[in-house]
Amino acid sequence: MNRTLPGRAPWHFSIKYEPETNKAEVFVSLTQRSIAFLRAINVGGHTVKMDALRALVAELGYANVATFIASGNVIFDTPPTPSAALEAELERHLHAALGYEVLTFIRTAEELAAIARYVPFDPPEPDAHALYVSFMKEPLHAAAEARLLALNSETDLFHAHGREFYWLCRVRLPDSPLASGTLLAKAVGVPTTARNLTTVRKLAAKYSA
Repeated sequence: MNRTLPGRAPWHFSIKYEPETNKAEVFVSLTQRSIAFLRAINVGGHTVKMDALRALVAELGYANVATFIASGNVIFDTPPTPSAALEAELERHLHAALGYEVLTFIRTAEELAAIARYVPFDPPEPDAHALYVSFMKEPLHAAAEARLLALNSETDLFHAHGREFYWLCRVRLPDSPLASGTLLAKAVGVPTTARNLTTVRKLAAKYSA
């Protein structure tokens, strides 16, 4: 039998009843729901269908594996485990199965809900073209954050918070001077993967409730 506590990881319990003694034992276990954001799994001529990706992730023994939109977003349940350990395990497994590196950035369901609620720019700019969330392994150090903020302009605005940074693009992405080239990547100096905040909020609404 399964139950979910609001705002907490799902928990599962089973009851073992012994009619001879009229005693029952209750067994309870916590489950951690994680969302993995995969970087560049379908670029450079590589194509991995979502059903194949789900099967690969399930090979690790993860439960309730699901994908959300064909852009490398994978949801799964495990016993409580540090995200860094899950990232390393997934990266090793995918590299062995696919033959190329797939960087992985994991957030728990609770962390994703907090990201979806976070307001990086105050006041918000509802007329902006798009707002992106870039996921990192660790928070930016001070020098990298300064380089990121130095990219702020009339068309682009940045904000760093925790293991994410936010990019408010006021124009169509192709019209941004940062849409091509390596200025942004050089500024942060660490691997990242980005998702539209709309996608992040949809993910949080579906899997963090």
